[in-house]
Amino acid sequence: MTNVSIIYYSATGNLRILAEAVQAGAQAAGAETRLRRVAELAPEDAIQRNPKWAAHRDAMKDEPLATLDDLEWADGVVFGSPTRFGNVAAQLKQYLDQTGGLWAQNKLSSKVASGFTSASTRHGGLESTLLAMYNTFYHWGSIIVPPGYGSAEMKEAGNPYGASHVSIKGSQPEERDLAAARFQGHRIAEIATRLAASK
Repeated sequence: MTNVSIIYYSATGNLRILAEAVQAGAQAAGAETRLRRVAELAPEDAIQRNPKWAAHRDAMKDEPLATLDDLEWADGVVFGSPTRFGNVAAQLKQYLDQTGGLWAQNKLSSKVASGFTSASTRHGGLESTLLAMYNTFYHWGSIIVPPGYGSAEMKEAGNPYGASHVSIKGSQPEERDLAAARFQGHRIAEIATRLAASK
């Protein structure tokens, strides 16, 4: 069975919703999955100033945190991060920065990798966040698999780099966004399965 890890950071819950849709897509393609959040780094006073952030943090407190084993285990991995000034959130970046040991052992080479994101404005850095995330995958030697425009879901969603959501005034992902995330998860599992079969 193909293994797919979905590793994400979510402050207020939108990335968690997208991550669950990615997981559903991967499972529909027959993959075994792990859904893992990364550790929160923000100071408590910043979290408490945003009720949705505090509520989501509290709701997720018992959910498992991502470890490097979740990355080593996976044939395919999909990372999720909100955009932070057009870049990857520090919380996910810290996790990525801990992968040097796996990289040095060549354990990340040829893994299928992709990403998804969310922003609060239409031009808030969705594409640049994914492209910045993918820089890490280039160094790993991973095989980057974007969703592209090869499906009706992605043509409707409009971002070929990865599933994304624009959270206008705190809105949650719509069905269009979730369909794109499911397609992306399915595609990652499918390509990872094909690669594993060719070895």
